[in-house]
Amino acid sequence: MRYGLSESSRFLHHLTRRAFLRSSVLAGGAATLSAPAIAQQTGANERLNIAIIGSGGRGAGNLEAVSSENIVALCDVYEPALAAAAQKFPQARTFVDFRKLYDHADEFDAVVVSTCEHTHAFATLPALQLGKHVFCEKPLTHNVWEARIIREAANQARVATQMGTQIHASDNYRRVVELVQSGAIGAVGEVHVWVGRAWGWHATEEEAQAAKDIVFVQERPTVEDPIPEGLHWDLWLGPAPARPFSEVYFPGPKWYRWWDFANGTMSDLGSHWIDLPFWALDLDFPRTIEASGPPPHPELAPASMQVTYEYGARGDLPPVRLTWYQGHEKPQILKDGGIPEWNSGVLFVGEKGMLLADYGRHTLLPEASYADFTPPEPFIPASLGHHAEWLHACKTGAPTTCNFEYAGWLTEANHLGNVAYRTGKKLEWDPVALQATNAPEAAQFIRREYREPWKLI
Repeated sequence: MRYGLSESSRFLHHLTRRAFLRSSVLAGGAATLSAPAIAQQTGANERLNIAIIGSGGRGAGNLEAVSSENIVALCDVYEPALAAAAQKFPQARTFVDFRKLYDHADEFDAVVVSTCEHTHAFATLPALQLGKHVFCEKPLTHNVWEARIIREAANQARVATQMGTQIHASDNYRRVVELVQSGAIGAVGEVHVWVGRAWGWHATEEEAQAAKDIVFVQERPTVEDPIPEGLHWDLWLGPAPARPFSEVYFPGPKWYRWWDFANGTMSDLGSHWIDLPFWALDLDFPRTIEASGPPPHPELAPASMQVTYEYGARGDLPPVRLTWYQGHEKPQILKDGGIPEWNSGVLFVGEKGMLLADYGRHTLLPEASYADFTPPEPFIPASLGHHAEWLHACKTGAPTTCNFEYAGWLTEANHLGNVAYRTGKKLEWDPVALQATNAPEAAQFIRREYREPWKLI
């Protein structure tokens, strides 16, 4: 089955639906943030049959998180990782090519995808087309176009989906969202999001060492390293352009900095940190995107950069300017000492005050103005746990909070930050046509050609 892009009428319906969901959340809790999944035949107390695509690294953590279920298939292009998982689940079929795993689709109900970023969409789309529930690590896809394809496919499949933004399940994030949505700091027109991680392209090795980067490279390697025993390098490359093996790509997260395989910090940590304002302010698509940083490298994502998104009004919510900073870049108010010096954080700037948050804490500013403040009674229910709520949704049809409808829009926006950076222009974004109307040269970064014989649709 082929999935095309949204028609304008469907897109406008989506915007209307988001306004409805926002009012529903305020009335009855965060569960309504998610598009409902169709209840399956599996009972709430029955075990799901789950296929695991990517069983090493982050995949090992996801596998452990769903190990209460019936693990029937394991797949990894690196045979030592596959063997380690198979020792724990000897009853599971094993594969090195996930395309062959789908030849046995009648044996599983759900799929967990934890491959490298450039193969997320390729491992996820067949599951959706077959009506399987899917948990996929963040970021959901490698580029903007893939995010739209996956979101549309999930809408048609109506199964339980979840992107791996585990911090979304925290109580701290819920309390921050409640404060913003209940008006504790008034209408929010400005947000600053920064992360201290500085991985990627550095001008000098000394700069990389200061940033505690795990590897320093400036250009694509010209010398081929021996392929590690048990690594199926051609399968690891998948749809990405062919290149000789080098130790600068594998094992992870070395591949994280290379455009052909990932998108650096912007799409990776943006999935976690921009998630908070995206949720609290009901964001969808930016109207404009403008980035700055060192001159774009053709091969490597930058260690440091800055992106400013302009979002329009959403129902009764005002326009918002959201600025992302990574590496050496920081908000001016932080550099000036106007807020506590946190290494990473989210700052909401409202008409009445500010709200500063990170993964595990939050504070209203200025503190003196909120000395006698009483927070609202919690109205967003506690999560069952990020993986647990997905498993529960697979069995009962209950909603999840990072389903592909929500995660698709978040992923598109994060990728657009890199598109603006690589294009070098302030982009005017048309979300229906999936085009930067003033920068046709951005198309190469929105959607890419795949290596034969790989095709997504």
